[in-house]
Amino acid sequence: MPSDVFGVLANPVRRRLLESLRDGPRSTGELAGMFELGRPAVSEHLAVLRAAGLVREEPRGRHRFYHLEPARLAEVSEWLHPFEHYWKQRLDALSDLLDEDNET
Repeated sequence: MPSDVFGVLANPVRRRLLESLRDGPRSTGELAGMFELGRPAVSEHLAVLRAAGLVREEPRGRHRFYHLEPARLAEVSEWLHPFEHYWKQRLDALSDLLDEDNET
């Protein structure tokens, strides 16, 4: 798993762009309208996502539509999977502690 994908995902604007593509492709203009950033800034973030293989661009006439690339996201999920057990244990311990605190 190349570490650059995690650097790309560390940016909150890029994560929000990916989240907005979950329901299907969107145009650059539609995506830009979701942010208080200029269209050029959003286009730069989309270019970074595209270079990382997280989205693909589809030209339709004068417009560009962006699609999620689920295979690349599956690689990230596979890499993170071994850590799920650790976090489940930590959250269970926190839940137990909160339950004890509520009983007193």
